[in-house]
Amino acid sequence: MNSYVEGIFKNRPNRFIAEVEVDGILVEAHVPNTGRCKELLVPNAKVYLLPSDNPKRKTKFSLHFVLNNGVLVSLFSQQANEIVFNSIKGGKIKELQGYDVLQREKTVDNSRIDIYLGKNIDEELVEECYVEVKGVTLIKDGLAQFPDAPTERGRKHLNELINLKERGYRAVVFFLIQHPNGNKFRPNWENDPKFAEVLNEAYNKGVEILVYKCENSLDEIKILEKSLNFSLNQ
Repeated sequence: MNSYVEGIFKNRPNRFIAEVEVDGILVEAHVPNTGRCKELLVPNAKVYLLPSDNPKRKTKFSLHFVLNNGVLVSLFSQQANEIVFNSIKGGKIKELQGYDVLQREKTVDNSRIDIYLGKNIDEELVEECYVEVKGVTLIKDGLAQFPDAPTERGRKHLNELINLKERGYRAVVFFLIQHPNGNKFRPNWENDPKFAEVLNEAYNKGVEILVYKCENSLDEIKILEKSLNFSLNQ
């Protein structure tokens, strides 16, 4: 069990650092999420920090959770990959069951895809599948949206999946909603229409879209074993 420290969010001078009040003292915490998160990181929001005793770190804390509309929201975007990988491994994602080869961060050409899946039949890998994971924290009236800021990197990942699909592989973009109040998904046309357009192109070319969400507590983050609906329309 992690020993989180409760604090009050005050400011975010840059995308990597948050200023948080802990026991009346202002401390700096690393923000493990490069999104804007402006709907979540509002002044005086309650946050939970994970301390570190690593002397090489620039900050003593990492900001892992923020309380928003009565629920805990996970801001640790890299953890989304681990959650999805472990859920696939545990057979919790029905659309991705049946694979006996699982690997994180598979390099393909000049790209690195989050998760690689395959079936080993007679010492030959078949039915190979590539999964790119995107953590989603932006919620508007129960509607989860990605991205919360323009992402050229996100478009690059989608184009990589399109390329893999055209080469005969199974390709999946997996949106993990890290805000428990999100009940369905759409791309954020308002903030990044280019990403939304490429996501539509990818889907029309056979790239699959999966949407799941998390249930968060300070003790654990668990994925709910049911895919959610999505819309690609504006």
